[in-house]
Amino acid sequence: MIKLYLLLTVNLFTICFCATASAQKVPAETYIDFNKNGRMDVYEDPSADVEDRIENLLAQMTLDEKTCQMVTLYGYLRVLQDDLPTPEWKTKLWKDGIGAIDEHLNGFRGWGVPVYESPYLWPASKHAWALNEVQRFFVEETRLGIPADLTNEGIRGVEAYRATNFPTQLGLGHTWNRELIRRVGYITGREGRLLGYTNIYAPILDVGRDQRWGRYEEVYGEDPYLVAELGVQMVLGLQQDYQVAATSKHYIAYSNNKGAREGMSRVDPQMPPHEVENIHVYPWREVIARGGLLGVMSAYNDYDGYPIQSSGYWLGERLRKDFGFRGYVVSDSDAVEYLHTKHRVSPDMKESVYQSVMAGLNVRCTFRSPDSYVLPLRELVREGRIPMRVIDERVRDILRVKFLVGLFDNPYQTDYEAADREVDGPENNAVALRASRESLVLLKNAGNTLPLDASRLRQVAVIGPNADETAFVHTHYGPLATEAVSVYEGLSKALGNKVRVVYEKGCELVDADWPLSEILPTEPAEEELAMIRRAVEAARASDVAVVVVGGGPRTCGENKSRTSLDLPGRQELLLREVHKVGKPMIVVLINGRPLSINWAAAHADAILEAWYPGSHGGTAIAEALLGEYNPGGKLTVTFPKTVGQIPFNFPAKPNSQVDGPRKPGLDGNQSRINGALYDFGFGLSYTTFAYSNLELSDREIRPDESFEVAFDITNTGSRRGDEVVQLYVRDCISSITTYEKTLKGFERIGLEPGEKKRVRMTLTPKDLSLLDAAMQRVVEPGEFDILVGASSTDIRLAGRIRVVDGAGAAAEPSAAAEIRFPATVARGGEVTLPVRDDLDIGGLTIRWSRGTDCAFEILISDGGGQFLPVFSGKAAGRGVQECVFEPTKASEVRISVVRGKGVVAGVENEAIRK
Repeated sequence: MIKLYLLLTVNLFTICFCATASAQKVPAETYIDFNKNGRMDVYEDPSADVEDRIENLLAQMTLDEKTCQMVTLYGYLRVLQDDLPTPEWKTKLWKDGIGAIDEHLNGFRGWGVPVYESPYLWPASKHAWALNEVQRFFVEETRLGIPADLTNEGIRGVEAYRATNFPTQLGLGHTWNRELIRRVGYITGREGRLLGYTNIYAPILDVGRDQRWGRYEEVYGEDPYLVAELGVQMVLGLQQDYQVAATSKHYIAYSNNKGAREGMSRVDPQMPPHEVENIHVYPWREVIARGGLLGVMSAYNDYDGYPIQSSGYWLGERLRKDFGFRGYVVSDSDAVEYLHTKHRVSPDMKESVYQSVMAGLNVRCTFRSPDSYVLPLRELVREGRIPMRVIDERVRDILRVKFLVGLFDNPYQTDYEAADREVDGPENNAVALRASRESLVLLKNAGNTLPLDASRLRQVAVIGPNADETAFVHTHYGPLATEAVSVYEGLSKALGNKVRVVYEKGCELVDADWPLSEILPTEPAEEELAMIRRAVEAARASDVAVVVVGGGPRTCGENKSRTSLDLPGRQELLLREVHKVGKPMIVVLINGRPLSINWAAAHADAILEAWYPGSHGGTAIAEALLGEYNPGGKLTVTFPKTVGQIPFNFPAKPNSQVDGPRKPGLDGNQSRINGALYDFGFGLSYTTFAYSNLELSDREIRPDESFEVAFDITNTGSRRGDEVVQLYVRDCISSITTYEKTLKGFERIGLEPGEKKRVRMTLTPKDLSLLDAAMQRVVEPGEFDILVGASSTDIRLAGRIRVVDGAGAAAEPSAAAEIRFPATVARGGEVTLPVRDDLDIGGLTIRWSRGTDCAFEILISDGGGQFLPVFSGKAAGRGVQECVFEPTKASEVRISVVRGKGVVAGVENEAIRK
């Protein structure tokens, strides 16, 4: 047995390693003589302890061999010019080995460049054979035979010429399905290993906070709890049986750079320490602890003036000591070089290498010769600036990962039959189709426009720049040449000969001047108008128009941040003109970020959000439009109405996103657009669901206790459907400002019509905890609201639990509970109540009790402490009084007695916050 307890500290990370370590046992008699000395060294012994194997190998390594392990050689036509080993390799730097070879023979040559040709791209068995030949050079032709870690991208399936193609990670996030994400991870890792790769760069643990960001398509969502839960499952799937190592990116605080800028400007995230810890650190801590993550990619950015790449705090103290990470850290491309070319904390490459290695970097990975890193590294060691003990520490981590994934026991992938059978095979594609279906979110369905009844259709017009497009399927970081189905193709196949399906592009994704046209609009050219006219005529001749708009590789992706969230180019003009025809108009969005589709939201009959739905997207969308599948995804992101509302996301601090005045026009008081277009957690269905019977296992607990939340969910409609039930927690009073509410549980549940299920979720002390002013995680005594709903704003059930300290004491009850009715108010006294931020208040129903004889005023405040009168009246004796005034936005409403005495038995209005 491999005694992993010697390898790792005793925590949940250890358990994750031990659970799969047995899969790597190999009989000692099958050992490989890596160092060609005719005997079995400890590092060659499959039955030996992993740490003993590492130390035995490390003791035999020279400085040259150690430093070669600390660098990546980028693959064919990126840096390496050979697809297979050549005699010249014996004269290259990697004659002494290499840490990793990245993206070798995966077909990717560069952004927007076609897949290169090679006889080793496909079939899968041929690809695996070629990578075996590369691996054979390192095993047989280097002194110690240390295998290379063959790394590759994999956030929507393995980045290979062909592999199972899943929706982009943002689409996968919208499934809210832990089991499905784990299955996606397993398939990605399994196909990666069958193709010959041993390390997959996935998942992305960045939390999306700025919808303008180009890489928004790569995140699971904007909530740290959701990102962590799905990230854990993806890693567990990828690393099952140590089939590959998972390397997550981008560590850390990478996804909220100033103005969402990218390129050389991936710097300067504008976030305070609590925000970084609660939002951006949380997923990393969880995935490392619960998933046993083996790889971390260090990011380009700085935080608070310290580049992550050279930060001993982030790469050492936090990552290794605090989180317990025991894998290896690889740089994100030019992160090392950026220390002197961008951040200017180093004068040259040599100093950048020094800072990176001393901080905790194990492997430099970028599109440059490995010599550019290894040679200055060797100089630094010979000069004594970098101690050999530091080199040994970095190499130990690299070797540990290689041992754990079985490279020293099974360095070759020889199951060629399985490779040809499974990679992009039918069983895996069935899972990909399921993922495409479950990622769909129904945003609007006025008058039950959807699903369409095919028996009543004669002709369907499929219109738009994304209607017959699949380029979004084959962008970077996933499979590059799988067969893909467009919306037009999907509907055509689904409807067959029964209904005629016609296609018109209508407009290009962008116009000739985009993005300049977003600030300096231009009139459409005649050619553009002609395209729109043809689309309009197609819609006029059809029973329904399906208009497929959104974004693509031109508008979203790495280095493609935006300054607007509107539909680019002439797309909204196309929608407006098609809508004038008067036929039902269904908008399908294919895009990589939330878009401010205000006009579509107001005028389209139905809207289906598909994100980048993978190679089976057209099939899944057609099934949803025709009712063969009932969309059940929910938003993991907030849709702002305008880019001017950013930052606008979930979770948010109390009142930080509260609306301003709401009366527009010449005599109004509104100065800005209020509210989200669609809130976090939102999503419709073709059926309906009822929530009932909330039960908390306890009403009072100690800070170290867990409790159970249970409730019923019932399908009250006539169709089978999925509901994503969401559990939120609100800390009523805390020592520092916490979020208005936080997501702490979710489950995707499929129910038949009339079916009811009892849902049970457990909340632990961690779920009630906060980082206090001293950055210590504590559970403070007090009250917590437990909220169950269909979205972050559609709360269906609510309860409250009280946390008491050892002496049985709790914090004071919330402010809302301080008002006790009946309340006796003498002259000059008042009753003040909080108002919901999502509703205007235009009156109060006051129940007066015996003893009342007063004149009173009703006043409102919208923040800042100033109250303005909106109603004056008198009251005498017991009775109910309706007080009506002009509806207005308010944060608080006050009843003030100006003469006499009033006894208020109760105050009612739906806008009063309970």
